[in-house]
Amino acid sequence: MPAGSSQTWDPQRYARHARFVADLGEPLIELLAPRPGERVLDLGCGDGALTAKLAALGVNVVGVDAGADMVAAARTGGLDVRLMDAHALTFEREFDAVFSNAALHWMRHPDAVLEGIRRALKPGGRFVAEFGGAGNIASILAALMEVLRRRRLDGQAIMPWYFPTVEEYRRKLEAHGFTVDSIALIPRPTPLPGALADWLDTFAEDFLRVIPEAEREAAKAEVSAILRPKLCDPQGRWTIDYVRLRLAARI
Repeated sequence: MPAGSSQTWDPQRYARHARFVADLGEPLIELLAPRPGERVLDLGCGDGALTAKLAALGVNVVGVDAGADMVAAARTGGLDVRLMDAHALTFEREFDAVFSNAALHWMRHPDAVLEGIRRALKPGGRFVAEFGGAGNIASILAALMEVLRRRRLDGQAIMPWYFPTVEEYRRKLEAHGFTVDSIALIPRPTPLPGALADWLDTFAEDFLRVIPEAEREAAKAEVSAILRPKLCDPQGRWTIDYVRLRLAARI
């Protein structure tokens, strides 16, 4: 979660409306190629869906997340998950690998995060991650900004996400001592399990919270109306314009 974000994480809401996030993380586990007995840090682990998959592969996995409710949900599965801000990791040369799925775009100070990741890795350790990159949810962002402008609110001032280009993030990785083995933007149009309004409730609280409560349902309807011609099919099924940045690096 970014510093100052008003986003909250309800594990039950997340499971209803965003389980696809973990499901789409399976190829990232393949890229990590974890070996039994390796010690792996799952950074921004959420409710532990992928942490559990790593544990099932025989990995000695530790999850960290800044959302107390998500940490509590992950711990119910018997996982070693700790409440920790990714901008202030406390690990020192403990892990063979750091793994992160769909979390780094919530961390608005990437240099602090990368410094903590580098410090947490053993010499020769690897870093495998996927998160929102340049162009991610561009249509949704444009619609949100428009609906806020109509209310004379500045959406850019409350932007909770960091969506870097390949070039920008490669430079940051190299500046922190990483050798980049692969890095690419991956367009991933992603079907939603329900209405766009559910996605907005789950992920866009920073924008919705600045709108007077009495107007929020109308605002979500306006966003949906703007986006329906582009992101919704004739049967009412929404597909959003995800673009992911996937990388593998090592120190």
